[in-house]
This record gives sequence, C-alpha cells and structure tokens, in this order.
Amino acid sequence: MIELFVAFGAGLISFLSPCVLPLIPGYISYISGSSLNELLEKKTINIFPIVLFTFGFSIVFISFGATATFLGSLILSNSFELRIIAGSIIIIFSLHIMGLINIKFLNYEKRINTEIKSGNFSSILVGMAFGFGWTPCIGPILGSILALASIEQSLNRGILLLVFYSLGLALPFIASGYLIQRFMVVTKNLKSKMITISRVGGGLLLITGILMITNQLQALGFYILKYFPILQKLG
Repeated sequence: MIELFVAFGAGLISFLSPCVLPLIPGYISYISGSSLNELLEKKTINIFPIVLFTFGFSIVFISFGATATFLGSLILSNSFELRIIAGSIIIIFSLHIMGLINIKFLNYEKRINTEIKSGNFSSILVGMAFGFGWTPCIGPILGSILALASIEQSLNRGILLLVFYSLGLALPFIASGYLIQRFMVVTKNLKSKMITISRVGGGLLLITGILMITNQLQALGFYILKYFPILQKLG
C-alpha cells in the first residue's frame, strides 16, 4: 500500500531532520557507554543496545498511531470530513517543513535529560524518552503520518503505518551505529544539503495531502500494485 511507503519515507526524513541527525553520535555514545573517540577507534560495536533504543522510541510512536486510529474510528461516520481535515493538516505541515510558512510552536524542541545508567535494557527507556522528548521537533512529519493513521479503518492498519514510520527512523539509526566512522563522514557532507532534504521531504508530503483531499491516494496505490504486484504482500 502507498501509505506504508509514505510512512517509511517519513521516518527517513525524520532521521535526516536537523534536530535528530546531529544528535545521533551523542546518543550512540551514551547508549554504548563509550566516548565518541573510543567508538571511532573500535573496529566493531555492540549494536544490541542501539536496537533496543530504537525499539523504545518505536513503542512511543506506535502507541501514538494506535491512539490516532482509535479516535478516527470513533468518528468514521464522518469519514469524508475526516479525510479532508487529515489531508489539510498534512499540507500545512508539509509547507512548514519546506520553509514556505513558519508555525512557531512546531519549532519547539524539548530535550529530556535522563539519569538512567547505560545498559542493554535501560536503552529501551532512553529510547522512549527520545520518542517523547523530540516529538515536538519531528512533529510536522510524525503528525502527517498520524493524520494518515486516523483515517485507517482498522487498528492494525494504523499500527502498521507507525511500524513502517519507526522502521524508517530506526534502520538508518542502527546502521549509523554499526558504521559510526562512515556515518561521521557522510553527515558532515549532508549538512549543506539539509534545506534540500527538507524541501524534497515536504514536497512528497504535500503531494500526499493533495491526493488525500482529492481522494486519489488509494487510486495511486491501486496503480502501483497493478504494475508491481509483488508489493501486494505488504498490504
């Protein structure tokens, strides 16, 4: 389904956002219990705590998705109005991401300092703190996927959307920890491209919002499945 690809792409955009990407080395250092210099000197790194960290913030995001779908199902009788509202929200968020409008409260960033000691399972708690603490910063992107989840007809579909969103954020996070040396080089080159990344990501969400309002999102998914039938297994 097209919504799953949109959700996964939104997770990637969140990972590349200015309030997440620069913080990755610090989180990896904290989770692993090693300084950044030590990490750069190591040939291998234990990625298990990093996986648990991503599991922690995934729990938060998936819970948000389940809640959005549940609330949407309560007003399913007004599905036309809900679709228009959800599409409009996505369009507004996309314009903010692209820098065409400035919604001040969406620029708010809340950092949670935790005294939890580093360790395998405590990484889940740190990941959950990340999920709650940086939600305002990635809010426009996450909010767009929650708007999509709100018009899903089943709770499982809404949860699946946020699973794909979380995967889009988690997989590059895990990869960056495993390839920390390479990650530091790549991110240095990406800094000058942040505006372009935001505009491309915002543009894709803008198209999604327009397709939702015009009720063409499902039609697009139908044509994609028609020409790529193997993707039906994801639906």
